[in-house]
Amino acid sequence: MQARFTYSAALATLLALPALLAPALSQAHDELNGPAPISSAATPPNPPRLPASDLAPQKIIKPASKAAEDDAFHEKDVWGRIRSGYAIPDISNELVGKHVNWYATRPDYIARTTTRASRYLFHVVTELEKRGMPTELALLPFIESAFNPQALSSANAAGMWQFVPGTGRDYKLKQDAFKDERRGIIASTDAALSYLQRLYDMFGDWQLALAAYNWGEGSVQKAIKRNQAAGKPTDFESLAELMPAETRNYVPKLQAVKNIVANPAQYGLNLPAIDNAPYFTAVDKTSDIDLTIAAHLAELSVDEFKALNPQFKRPVITGDEQTKILLPKENADKFHLNLAQWGKNLSTWTTHKITSARESIGTLASRFHTTPDVIRQANNIPQKTALKAGSTILVPKLSTSASIDISPEIERTATLAFEAERERSSKSGKSKSEKASKSGSVSLVKARASHDSGKHKKRQRNDD
Repeated sequence: MQARFTYSAALATLLALPALLAPALSQAHDELNGPAPISSAATPPNPPRLPASDLAPQKIIKPASKAAEDDAFHEKDVWGRIRSGYAIPDISNELVGKHVNWYATRPDYIARTTTRASRYLFHVVTELEKRGMPTELALLPFIESAFNPQALSSANAAGMWQFVPGTGRDYKLKQDAFKDERRGIIASTDAALSYLQRLYDMFGDWQLALAAYNWGEGSVQKAIKRNQAAGKPTDFESLAELMPAETRNYVPKLQAVKNIVANPAQYGLNLPAIDNAPYFTAVDKTSDIDLTIAAHLAELSVDEFKALNPQFKRPVITGDEQTKILLPKENADKFHLNLAQWGKNLSTWTTHKITSARESIGTLASRFHTTPDVIRQANNIPQKTALKAGSTILVPKLSTSASIDISPEIERTATLAFEAERERSSKSGKSKSEKASKSGSVSLVKARASHDSGKHKKRQRNDD
């Protein structure tokens, strides 16, 4: 049986005690119920709601009292905190059994996914508890991305929580030439929880909120209206036959992971212990800094640094004092110590704007004392393509620009556009060009994927 913690059960027991305890009970009642759940500033005002008569609202967990918060830290690991906060009604059907079996027979997959999750789960669970939301929502990235913040779907949904560009912008996730906050651990988690809370407020049901997160709120609303017109129930399982296969399996997949986390031994699995303590801390960035230099100062591998800071898209980390990097606590101390002793430039990159089609990558490489491959790799420029005028690219700093940071304006507006390289005819010497059919102006900020109120994302991503 899954471990559950409910304030209502605790209060019922207390209220049965003699009236002698009435003053203490009154105080306990106030602490347990606490203030109303925190609402996010990212949540759009007055979201559309369905008629109350058509909903079966589930109880919202109130934000924990100070005592309850202290109790959370008494758990020996984060898995215990997650189990204690399960609050979404269980489902049990053939699809749940199918997915439990799939996970249970793939211990290597579980090991890889939970090892990645160990970096992020403490933060996610803490944020859920602050908002009074069910803690099994911390397991949702298991379904979305296998806890891989670099995951990218065929619909350009990115990050641990799989936001498409438009929905990301709706929730204030910056996407520019140098960073994509859909991948950032703190920013994307805040946006995802705000989005999920808004969907719950709309439908009054966590299972329908999850379906809407996957399928889109407009699609769920239409399905509800269709069942209402037919005199049918409007709960998740009653609507499942109207859903695409991905959404129909979505909540059962989460239920399968819930079941495994609740009792891994029952399925012959082991979950890695995750200390019930913060894995990372935020560190201020004083100026532009190369990603490799930041990792070096923190005494981390580049891969581990990127796992905590996946939002940075280029070899240099730009931005003002609000831009922070995440590091394990012990490495943050090393970073500060090594930074104080660093006697070299922190950044070796600057930007250059292409003003003429005559500025080939080879010419630029010569001018900035580097190689064409270095320029292509730093800017993700495909082979056999040329830069179009108006593009802004990263190039190595020269001595004259060694102390100049990349400006916020350049960071915000930089774009990159390609066309096929022009080949010269060996006979006529004239250039013949076949411009890539998909050239045009391709921004470093990926072209905004079309989205409507009902489309969040589709799968087929590289997430393992």
